Amino acid sequence: MAMTATRTGWLRRAEITLWVMVAAALLFRALPPREIGRVAWDAPAPDFSLRSLEGERIGLGRMEGQVVLVDFWATWCPPCRQEMPGFQAVYDDYRARGFSVVGVAMDVGGPALVEALPRSFLVDRQGRMRRRVSGVFSEGTLRQAVEELLAEEAS
Repeated sequence: MAMTATRTGWLRRAEITLWVMVAAALLFRALPPREIGRVAWDAPAPDFSLRSLEGERIGLGRMEGQVVLVDFWATWCPPCRQEMPGFQAVYDDYRARGFSVVGVAMDVGGPALVEALPRSFLVDRQGRMRRRVSGVFSEGTLRQAVEELLAEEAS
């Protein structure tokens, strides 16, 4: 009889734990993606030089005077693909005012090469790093940050 009561208590705890896990999973899937790790600072952004898809050299040094989003992404990264349409929309709306996007593909070496993708950096017109986002950089948040930097530097 004691064995049956212990077994019933264990099964009840296991069932409750399972339902809590199911509820947490459903809640996680229902909530919109959130940005994590957003940090603002004024350190100079390190210059870099990469080849574009067209074979030309690009880097922050050549983009002085622009607000630049530098995004590290990969084709195997679902959140990376999720944020791309928003990046394109913000770029289309602000490129005439001095906003550029540099996407750095991290596909070589596969997912083990870089642990946290996507990772994005927003650089102001003076070449200072102003935002870092690890995870999805939503279109609305990017749009607001670009607006602030464009307005800040126009005055």
